[in-house]
Amino acid sequence: MVKYSVEFTFPILYLYCLYQIKNMFDGPDYPSSIKEDQFEAWLEAGRASKISYHFLLIVWNVYDEKYIPVYTETREEIRNYEFYPDAKGSEALIAVYDLYSESRITAF
Repeated sequence: MVKYSVEFTFPILYLYCLYQIKNMFDGPDYPSSIKEDQFEAWLEAGRASKISYHFLLIVWNVYDEKYIPVYTETREEIRNYEFYPDAKGSEALIAVYDLYSESRITAF
């Protein structure tokens, strides 16, 4: 078994976590990554809206090959989207977040 010192392990772990925070949805399970500042801007736009949105949906547009934010008031509206990669239309749901707690929603 290989042992690593705390001095060696911590910087590597820190850099990995920093990369994960700055590039959301990065990996083979997602079509592209999103920068953290873009995600934060979408959350703030949803909270600042005059409409009382509760959820931020991260949707992949197949034709434009980019993510778009979709805001909804109820969980029922989320069911109008099919999840990536099984979606058959031009838009695929990647993830759902609560606008105020910023937690990822997995049960609809």
